Amino acid sequence: MTETPNVTAEYSYDNWSLEINGGSVMCDTSDINDFAKHFLPPFYYVIFTISILGNSLVLLVIYKFEKLNSVTNIFLINLVASNIIFTLALPFQAIYHSDQWVFGEALCKLVNSANYLGFYSSILFLTVMTFDRYLAVVHCVAASKRRQSCYAVALSSAVWILSLLASLDSFILFTVEDSQWDGLACEYPSDSRWRLFGFYKEVVLFFFFPLAVFIYCYFRITLTVLATRMLGKHRTVRLIFVIVLMFFLFWSPYNIVHMLNESRDADTCDSRLPYLEYVTWNIARLYFCINPLFYTFLGRKFQNHVRGLLVNHVSCLSSLTNVSGSSRTLG
Repeated sequence: MTETPNVTAEYSYDNWSLEINGGSVMCDTSDINDFAKHFLPPFYYVIFTISILGNSLVLLVIYKFEKLNSVTNIFLINLVASNIIFTLALPFQAIYHSDQWVFGEALCKLVNSANYLGFYSSILFLTVMTFDRYLAVVHCVAASKRRQSCYAVALSSAVWILSLLASLDSFILFTVEDSQWDGLACEYPSDSRWRLFGFYKEVVLFFFFPLAVFIYCYFRITLTVLATRMLGKHRTVRLIFVIVLMFFLFWSPYNIVHMLNESRDADTCDSRLPYLEYVTWNIARLYFCINPLFYTFLGRKFQNHVRGLLVNHVSCLSSLTNVSGSSRTLG
């Protein structure tokens, strides 16, 4: 650790410094940078491949076996679109973390805006789909006339507009700067006001609000399902539990570490929190690339559709032709 007087304090994953008594303590983050350089690029390429294949398979199943204009499938198609937008930013991030930002100022803004647009819209579409399931199960009679395709299109449009507005600061503020540590860096400004704005925006609008909707809606759905004689109700309850659990397990660690990092003492140089924030943020990335797989392929109906695709295109799987068509799923 070396002390550099009269230097403006800044914090980022690539160069981390803390303002102390009018100067700045430059914290050694070489371990974090080495970790990012060796771990993140292959991790991003793996997520990219899995996400493109998985989301494409979801679209194929919907196209071949489902009604495209149904409420659930309109939301699901938009969810897949948000995940693909999020996924397309990963190769740029992989190259960036392996060396430096080589794509220029315009792509710096576009790639990071796409990253946040896909990220935010993915969370909101999961929230909207949860609320729609709540209406369909708990208030099925009252909601039956309102749950039309125009209702789904209107809600989807609102989600995209809100997500676009939430990611607008990324497009405006991300810029390419020449870092003395790592060369050209595509970074969000280190100004504390913008950091606090981004922090509260993510935690309140894209964590606590969706989590509250998830817990309330799925609690009411579970009570309704258990109180009725719905076919396959126990499988439905298990599916509900898995969806909520996956959201909590993948998305909560990052928010907890992020809150701890924001509330840490300003005169400490603990590199564990940035390291953990790296890890937990990329765990969250993984979830928001593959969440359609949780939402669809855990359901019996979609499993049967995939078996049907395999049987039709792979002759040696003819033993799977006896596919049950009577099972119901949450969707």
